[in-house]
Amino acid sequence: MSRIGKAPITIPAGVEVKMDGNTIHVKGTKGELKQEIDNCISVSIEDNVITFARENDHKDQRSKHGLYRSLVSNMIEGVSNGFTIKQELVGVGYRAAVQGQKLELSLGYSHNVLFEIPSEVSVKAEQERGKNPIVTFESHDKQLIGQVAAKLRSLRKPEPYKGKGIRYVGEQIRRKAGKSAAKK
Repeated sequence: MSRIGKAPITIPAGVEVKMDGNTIHVKGTKGELKQEIDNCISVSIEDNVITFARENDHKDQRSKHGLYRSLVSNMIEGVSNGFTIKQELVGVGYRAAVQGQKLELSLGYSHNVLFEIPSEVSVKAEQERGKNPIVTFESHDKQLIGQVAAKLRSLRKPEPYKGKGIRYVGEQIRRKAGKSAAKK
């Protein structure tokens, strides 16, 4: 049995969950999400507890059992508390400015990069003198916020020699020695 799939989800106060055929709808203070669920997984909602069960022990069904439980758990967490991702821009002259739902970035290219943000994600850019600029994303949709953060990081991935680039706050970059260390 899937250990993740077997774990029940308790619905917190202020969150409304309902099934409509194969689609589960979750509504809370932060927003509303829906997820289509495969036929091989059955969902039961009783006394503010959601449980997931599968038909048999096929490898495909075992993997979907834990997957759908995690997706619904993340949906409930998102509509009640929300998710936050912080990224820092490491490099000389790297800057970020927010203009509505657009993020204008100066990343060492010959031109500024305009990065479009979906309407479900809110963005803030903080710059302090002597510190790296920090871009903060907030949303109720974990998949969407992760995708936006990964897309921003792909504009200038951290390089291993100087460590310049866009990284998640707290991320450790594996550093390499330069040419002079290799010649000895």
